[in-house]
Amino acid sequence: MSRDPLKGREAYPVFRRIVTRWNDNDVYGHINNVAYYSFFDTAVNAHLIEAGLLDIETSETIGLVVETGCRYAAPLVYPQEIEAGIRVAKLGTSSVRYEVGIFASGSEEAAAEGFFVHVYVDRETRRPAPLPASWRAELERLAGSA
Repeated sequence: MSRDPLKGREAYPVFRRIVTRWNDNDVYGHINNVAYYSFFDTAVNAHLIEAGLLDIETSETIGLVVETGCRYAAPLVYPQEIEAGIRVAKLGTSSVRYEVGIFASGSEEAAAEGFFVHVYVDRETRRPAPLPASWRAELERLAGSA
């Protein structure tokens, strides 16, 4: 089966360092596929929190995941430091498609590449809500390489 190559570091404007944990490994001696989804969530949400956009306890607007996917190219293991590259591939009125590349620390080639789509909703009503201007500015910056 042929497939497009994974994106390199140059595709991602922001990186977050993540240290793998003992329980990320599976019985086959590498990071289990489900751990990558945790890496995606950690990278994106930590960036939003540090950018002053998301307060997980009080923000009026919150993101709900409506779609995800991941492609794997090389194994990672515990203990290993990894870097998650973040970019915005599509920015809608109330939705965002984030793409995340997972790299072994210092590697130019991604070990995995995933995406997830957040629909941003009002915390109380759970109905879609337009992204605030402050969010849009930062997300447009992350879309610079898209």
